[in-house]
Amino acid sequence: MNEVWNLDPLYKGFDDPAFDADMGKLRELAAQVCEFAAKLPQAEPLDGLREGVRLMEELTQLINRLGGYASLRQSADTRNTECGSKLGQVMQIASSCAGADAAFREWAAKLPDLEELLERDEVLREYRYFFHNIRLDASHLLGAKGEEIAARLGLSGGNAWADLQGYLTSTVKVSYRGEVTNLSAIRNMAYDPDPAVRKDAYEAEIACYDAIKDPVAHALNAIKLETISDCALRGFASPLDRTLEYSRMKRETLEAMLGAMDEYLPKFWQYLKAKGKALGHENGLPWYDLFAPMGSTDRKYTTQDAKDILVKLFSTFDQELADMVARAFDNAWIDFYPRNGKVGGAFCAGVEALGESRILTNFDGQFGDVVTLAHELGHAFHNQCIRDHRPLNRDYSMPVAETASTFNECVVMAAAIRDAQSDEEKLALIEGQLQDATQIICDIYSRFRFEAQVFENREARFMDADTLCSFMLEAQKQSYGDGLDENCLHPYMWVCKSHYYGPTFYNFPYAFGGLFARGLYARYQQEGADFVPKYKKLLYTTTIATAEDTAKVAGIDLTDKDFWRGALQTIADQIDLFCELVK
Repeated sequence: MNEVWNLDPLYKGFDDPAFDADMGKLRELAAQVCEFAAKLPQAEPLDGLREGVRLMEELTQLINRLGGYASLRQSADTRNTECGSKLGQVMQIASSCAGADAAFREWAAKLPDLEELLERDEVLREYRYFFHNIRLDASHLLGAKGEEIAARLGLSGGNAWADLQGYLTSTVKVSYRGEVTNLSAIRNMAYDPDPAVRKDAYEAEIACYDAIKDPVAHALNAIKLETISDCALRGFASPLDRTLEYSRMKRETLEAMLGAMDEYLPKFWQYLKAKGKALGHENGLPWYDLFAPMGSTDRKYTTQDAKDILVKLFSTFDQELADMVARAFDNAWIDFYPRNGKVGGAFCAGVEALGESRILTNFDGQFGDVVTLAHELGHAFHNQCIRDHRPLNRDYSMPVAETASTFNECVVMAAAIRDAQSDEEKLALIEGQLQDATQIICDIYSRFRFEAQVFENREARFMDADTLCSFMLEAQKQSYGDGLDENCLHPYMWVCKSHYYGPTFYNFPYAFGGLFARGLYARYQQEGADFVPKYKKLLYTTTIATAEDTAKVAGIDLTDKDFWRGALQTIADQIDLFCELVK
């Protein structure tokens, strides 16, 4: 089986004549878009809408193809400067259209009979929700020139600072037991069955951040100040308000979810203390044992094992999903293993030009790595479910972005626990699932609290690395309570987590997705095969409806705290079972 993904169906390389040809097309198309925008005031409304949509569709598809290729190449090897250079060229051309795009949106938003015009054209009718959001966002636009300026400055501002964080964390040298390794590899050791390895790896990881903490602190400060300035210029009350509006999600939904999470946090602390005690710790679980495997976890998995397991399990849920998973493995959609220069973590990127996805992981042979693959393949299935939408209708908001991925985890883990051959195996599986649940509840809550505190302080002062570490420790103490040993936390989580350097508040969507998916899975358990078409329709709807309206497809009210309590209770039940098993 392949070790790295195959990008050749896009381009054979940056020297591929097709890449140069498409770059030329992009420049020509960008010029056409700008010329079109300049003539908009004289355009007939229906003709202007049709031509604007046509140009924006073509522009979006070309940018996604070129920029996506360069971005994937860069993620696989951040040391390759040509990748960053080519990606920068694509984004520079794209930014030159930001003013034209803003002009089109402003013009469309002001059309008094916009709804009637959309009904007169078959293509435009499919964009009713798209134009509804254009009207909603119109009050926050900076004008054609302002949007172009913001886009251009972003390339050397926030985007550049984010690239710096990615470069530093992917290339920092980690000294471990007399050898030098990388951050991805050392963080993977947190899952090692040997407690000495976990502790030594944790100490090596913490030590390595001293070399990069100051430049990364500058990156975080710069990005957050840019966000604050952008929100003020656009008339948003706060960065969180901006995130919620762009997420097409109500504050009432967020408050209902966080309120339910607050109620259930002590249950997670109970799990952490029980795990800590089982591992010989009396004062809560030390950070380095958060991911310590328990039960029967001796087995190592190959990528072929992962394929066999996932295809078999998903075929019990939906054959379309199982077939897609098989194609992902067979057709080299996946870059599996950690290596120097490769970014850490895991992600899935839709490749719309191919009607496929590409997945990056740092596979180390643990069962958790199989679950990670299931998670990312859930994103790929989500991409497949929205493929029939028109090009401008394929973006889903952050809160619903984790729905399909976490639902996949539920399918895999429920089957694995059900088929466990012994209490030891069942303990290992349940503990693995509780690890993940604790991440999307306790850890995500700590990230949310940390980011909120950073925004509260950034406008008034620069926060150095020590200050950021103190914020992180306080957020972890609030979210993990007495479940963790307060003398052994992780003050540098703000350095290694790329989420702080991308979309604002890209944390609570993980809790949303995890709990929403668990609520949906509970419905599947009740309804069986009849639920599957609803589930696919729900995924299809994510790009053309608000989070609340999407949930209504499955009969769910997201502003009702009881829905979130129900999802959390499914985890609480597993915690009770875990506590019994470790006695």
